[in-house]
Amino acid sequence: MVWPGVGRTAALVGGPGTPAEVVLRMLVLKRVKGWSFEETEHEVRKNLVYRHLVRVYFERVPDAKTLIRLSAVIGPDGVAAIHRRLVEIAREEGLIKGRPARVDTTVVETNIRYPTDSRLLADGVRVLRRGLKHLEQATGVVGCRLRDRMRATTHRVLEIARAARSRNFKQVRPRLERGYRRLLSIVRATMRDAERVIAELTGGVRVAVNQRAHKMVGKAQRQLERTVPLVRRVVAQTQARIFQGNTHYREKLFSLFEPHTEAIRKGKTSKPTEFGKLVKLQEAENQIVVDYQVYTHRPEDRTLLIPTIEAHLRAFGRVPRLVAADRGFWSHANKQAAQRAGVERVCIPALGRLREEQRTEQRQRWFRRGQRFRTGCEGRISVLKRRDGLARCRYRGMDGIKRWVGWGVVSNNLWVLITTPPT
Repeated sequence: MVWPGVGRTAALVGGPGTPAEVVLRMLVLKRVKGWSFEETEHEVRKNLVYRHLVRVYFERVPDAKTLIRLSAVIGPDGVAAIHRRLVEIAREEGLIKGRPARVDTTVVETNIRYPTDSRLLADGVRVLRRGLKHLEQATGVVGCRLRDRMRATTHRVLEIARAARSRNFKQVRPRLERGYRRLLSIVRATMRDAERVIAELTGGVRVAVNQRAHKMVGKAQRQLERTVPLVRRVVAQTQARIFQGNTHYREKLFSLFEPHTEAIRKGKTSKPTEFGKLVKLQEAENQIVVDYQVYTHRPEDRTLLIPTIEAHLRAFGRVPRLVAADRGFWSHANKQAAQRAGVERVCIPALGRLREEQRTEQRQRWFRRGQRFRTGCEGRISVLKRRDGLARCRYRGMDGIKRWVGWGVVSNNLWVLITTPPT
């Protein structure tokens, strides 16, 4: 299922590789227990039961760096394959039969701090300065010496923070604009330095001083080429918000390190805005998550009902008898399409002013029972966030968040399989 990728990577490294079964079992144990990679290595090494469980026995336990490298090799597709196999096992044991289906969406936050324009600009200066410093060490001084503007950047960020907290409301706006103008001038100067150094490297004017520094030069150059366009986006959105009053700037960037992050509002009082990715979770009976999806760009909930029925059809070979969701999934076209697909009862509250037949349908016993069944999605999402780590993604990149969500769903399904007696 996912062993060929792990085995192929071990063969490329040379020497005796870590058995794929050991890697998979340790990664599953790590997520079920909620450990870090270092804690997983430590716990397995000292515990005979865990050694037997992961099939390492009395051999050497793979270290944390090996687990980190091989966990990335498995990839989102490998984790999805493990999840599909667990769903098949649940079907074979009679835990799920696929009669009802319920679906809901949630946000898995990326591992970033709360974004502000001044912090993003300071992050841009810090990352560019670090890359320039590494390049100057590896290539020596070419022309004029590169300036370190981090101290001035910190002063400007503090100046902006003090202006934002000021109680003199008449002076807040002018002070903010003055602070941002100074900060933007520093950022632009740092970007000019980075672009000049990239041009010198491309033209051969700046070269590595020795063979050992050649690798450092390539890595730092790639970092600068990746960071400069992102910082330019931050500069543009800062100018639009501060000096033009445009608070709805399109393609807004919220992190230089997780540029795929989106701002999503789900109507929560405690957390009005969440920064991450939208995830769809679909269940059948007994809290088994049948399907999950991480979306690159947030879709509207009402566009996800038909894909939910199609995913159920792939998993069980038939459509569910009842589909339950909240009113965000409602549309008259969705209800008609679900009924044409063979769903007998579509348990989704209608939006807007209810017609008499809609009001009568929503008062029926089967509809109220279906909505009680739907509320179980809220509890499952809460468990996934508290126990299985879906509150915040610790892996980087879009593939990283897909792997993180996949392992969380695998952990949930394993807990259900372990604790629920077969019927």
